[in-house]
Amino acid sequence: MNAQPPTPLHRGPQFPTQVAFHRTELSLILSLYGRMVAAGEWRDYGISNLKEVSVFSVFRRSAENPLYKIEKRPKLRNRQGMYAVIGMDGQVLKRGHDLKTVLRVLERKLIRAVD
Repeated sequence: MNAQPPTPLHRGPQFPTQVAFHRTELSLILSLYGRMVAAGEWRDYGISNLKEVSVFSVFRRSAENPLYKIEKRPKLRNRQGMYAVIGMDGQVLKRGHDLKTVLRVLERKLIRAVD
């Protein structure tokens, strides 16, 4: 008599319990963050990895509401795009499929006229 392991029940596709930024995504975000800190615009950040969304929040000071939120929502991958930059007032500044192009809306803040 052969002992065989029980066959697992099919539960459908397994989704991760929480959404998180990948290392390449974080390197793009942190590169922009470093340039903005060097320019004196930003001072603090926070990362939230939730069930349906991962959020990178940027603060001018640590005790304030975030200036910008960079969100990753994989459920919107086939629609508007899973990346979004949201302003302080909750308005979506840019949404898209490519994180690099979405972050360009924030890079414009670095470009200033020199007096």
